[in-house]
Amino acid sequence: MGDLLKDVPEFFENELGESIISRTDALGTFRELGPPDLCHIIKANVKPGVKELGSYHYVSGVDASSSATLAAYLNSLNYSLDESQSWFSKSNAWRIRSGIYCCFNAFSRVDVRVEVKIPGGVESYVVDTNGERAMVSHEATSTIWQETFLSGLLRAILYSDDSYYRLAGYRKIDPITSLSAEQKFLEAAENLFWQGWQLGSKPEIQVATSTNNHLVNAIMKYFGDSFRYAPAITLFEKLYQKDPEVAALLAQSYIGQNEEIKAVNILYEALKLAPQSYSLLHAQIDFLRSKGKYDMALKLAKHAVNNTPSEFLTWAKLTEVYIDLEDFQSFNTIYQQALLTLNSCPMFTYSERDMHRMPSPSKTHLPIKPEIISSGVMEDDNVGRDSESDPTLLRLPAPALHGTFAKAYSLLTRLATKVGWDELLRYRSAVFVMEEEYRMQKAQEEKRKTDSSSAIKASKEEDKEEATKATEKSSEAIKEESDETEKVAEKLEDVSLEESETAKIDVTHDELEKPQQAAEEPKDPNAAVATPNLQDYSFSFSNKRLCERWLDNLFMVLYEDLRVYTFWRTEAAHYRAQHMPYRKTGTEWEILGDLGLRLWHENEAKEAFEQCLDHKFSAKAWMRLLEIYAKEGNVQKALLAAVKLTVYHERWYHEIVYPTDIACNLNKLIRMEGLSKMQNMLTSMNLPKPVQKLMTRYFDYGELFQVEGYEF
Repeated sequence: MGDLLKDVPEFFENELGESIISRTDALGTFRELGPPDLCHIIKANVKPGVKELGSYHYVSGVDASSSATLAAYLNSLNYSLDESQSWFSKSNAWRIRSGIYCCFNAFSRVDVRVEVKIPGGVESYVVDTNGERAMVSHEATSTIWQETFLSGLLRAILYSDDSYYRLAGYRKIDPITSLSAEQKFLEAAENLFWQGWQLGSKPEIQVATSTNNHLVNAIMKYFGDSFRYAPAITLFEKLYQKDPEVAALLAQSYIGQNEEIKAVNILYEALKLAPQSYSLLHAQIDFLRSKGKYDMALKLAKHAVNNTPSEFLTWAKLTEVYIDLEDFQSFNTIYQQALLTLNSCPMFTYSERDMHRMPSPSKTHLPIKPEIISSGVMEDDNVGRDSESDPTLLRLPAPALHGTFAKAYSLLTRLATKVGWDELLRYRSAVFVMEEEYRMQKAQEEKRKTDSSSAIKASKEEDKEEATKATEKSSEAIKEESDETEKVAEKLEDVSLEESETAKIDVTHDELEKPQQAAEEPKDPNAAVATPNLQDYSFSFSNKRLCERWLDNLFMVLYEDLRVYTFWRTEAAHYRAQHMPYRKTGTEWEILGDLGLRLWHENEAKEAFEQCLDHKFSAKAWMRLLEIYAKEGNVQKALLAAVKLTVYHERWYHEIVYPTDIACNLNKLIRMEGLSKMQNMLTSMNLPKPVQKLMTRYFDYGELFQVEGYEF
């Protein structure tokens, strides 16, 4: 059909321009980097009376440094129209009449738009968060365009593998394809570095700083994934002259470049100038941990908490160091400290990313390139029964965790792996007040008060009667507390499996002890008197404390994960002993693989992901296996995983080569094996020419940008 683009995704509008209107309405909701760019075109038919069509797609990686570069992208879409339907050769042919490219400037909080009319002129303007339109003034042009250029680059880099933005019709293009383009990126990053905090940061960080923000994250990801830290070092050395805290980034880059002595020296000098900086302290802590100096790291981690107690990162880092410690003479104390520190982490509500919210399209066009279809490599990722799963696995609550809660859960699972579930529960009850303990203490205190009051007011007989009444009253209080506990338990059903599912576990297996309910902070301020020092948050952790409700919930989440994992491994061993095949659907194996990784059982996770791929195609399974194979140095299997993922991504318009997780893992192998060996092994796979061409791009990048190992 002549109204469709050949290799570019499209969503067709019901009313012309409705996607632009929706984006304008949403501008006020964009809080950080903004969503992917929006490209909108209007097609006209040369035949009179035919209604014009409006369509759009999402895109990132387009050079947004000027109106000319964005106009060039819009014009390039003309070449994607079916040539057999050329407008000058067919009476019913379609042509692109006009287009609008929208790119959010995250620094100035405006949407920069370039409108092209074919034939005709090019007009650029900005739309603010109130929907007001203004032309880009001559004086502001250079500033606005550099901000827009860098904003687009940051989204392209940070969203390259972001599953959150797995949008249909999201086209990802290489943001940096030459050394000159990389230099342009570095110049923009240097000019706008001190404004980076305005962009926000990862959800684990409450307050973005000059060294913790999306701009810094993109710089470290871009150069870190290729292990090419030299350009980053040059940049940070300049910026360090203005702020000693930049030494944290400079030291990380030196370490990545295998220049540890320089890293230690720069941290030493910087900490004298900014001793309160937790970024500098954390850089030093990570270096000490890499050398096994956990006792020294512990002192610095405590110092970082004291300096910045309001940040999740400082408490999480201290928890990590406690878990690292291997002092077996005092491991009880160490692991209790780890739990108490984790409990003290300030948690932040996870905020959704900036996204488009468009009206439902009238038609969707998601074409597949013919060479991809004919390659024989592409597989369907949703095949019949193997896309089904036991509801028990689908309802596991851990995958729904985000932000600080996901990081805290990772720390809790690491601690559980180190000490075991039963020991973890013992440490928990040793440091936190359990619900039953709290109720008993409260009842005893209530009885003591009643007895004391009765002794003054009444005789011995009356005193006995009052004591009886007090006991009955206490029983009612206990019942009320029990009812309240049951209500809390009911709420936990959202993150727990039903008891009927628990009954599925064979009773002959060793069942996990279900965690008891921890005491909840009393709503009645007078009730706190019954449990003195429960809210003693001093750094000594000398008394039992109340367990935060979120941590109590995470224990339940961990219990569900461990329960399912234990059943899986026990059941698998039983089938092996009976020489019987152990069958699961592809989706079930995929979920079990994720479960294994969450619980730090990499070998079992690898087994599950490989079983998954025996049943169906799974991009998630291939990606996890690529990471495992690269870590193991298994070049042949890693290349196969990279091939499968590259073809899959190409089908979904992810034309980006770098920075991606695929490229990062291949770069790890290039460092170990050398570029020539990798190229030869790729050639020996005898891939179809279109697929071979796609894969060669990774090695062309390595050669052009001289990643470590490119010379041998």
